[in-house]
Amino acid sequence: MNRVLILSGAAVVLAAAVQAYLVLERIPVQRISVTGDLEHTRAEAVQAMVQPALAGGFLNADLQRIRTELEALPWIYRVSVRRKWPNALEINVAEQLPIARWGTDGFLNHEGEVFRSSNSEQWQSLPILRGPEGAARSLVASYQRLADTLRPLGLAVQQLSVDERAQVNAQLSGGVELALGGDDFKERMQRLVTVYHSELAGRMAEVQRIDLRYASGIAVAFREPVQVAGSEL
Repeated sequence: MNRVLILSGAAVVLAAAVQAYLVLERIPVQRISVTGDLEHTRAEAVQAMVQPALAGGFLNADLQRIRTELEALPWIYRVSVRRKWPNALEINVAEQLPIARWGTDGFLNHEGEVFRSSNSEQWQSLPILRGPEGAARSLVASYQRLADTLRPLGLAVQQLSVDERAQVNAQLSGGVELALGGDDFKERMQRLVTVYHSELAGRMAEVQRIDLRYASGIAVAFREPVQVAGSEL
């Protein structure tokens, strides 16, 4: 008799648990909160986009699907999604932070990942990076090292490119061309800094090209003097 009572009690508890789960499973998501420093992404658009993944209710909401679909949007870098009892969903969005333009229609984030967006007017002043397919990540690393080296000198990179032979070239603010080559980047930049302080600090407006592709030393090409009314300036 005791065994029967125990089994009956267990069956009642199990039935109640199943019934409770079915009730909870049908609870709809009634609130979606979107947080993050959003500049290019509207919270309302995020809320509307995730609705199809919520059709199964609070417990069956497909969080992985939501993350995947949102991270596929142009300006979204990373998304975290979690349930909040009893009927809410919390979505935190981190937007892309472009550090450079990539070619004619793309952007690069700090990890060298390429993304594209039609809403790009405010980023047209960013430097342009160019290179073959697969070169974005290494070129971003080169750009960051070069920018860090030039910043204390008051110089900035406007364009940086790498060709199929892994030869890196840059154009600096003011139009100065910089041939970096493909090896010994750190040593060559140290050489540039030394020569800049000793010879070029007051003459950068006269410089047309700096070639660092030498085992030692650098080659500097100066702009041609401007001729005005028969006199040399």
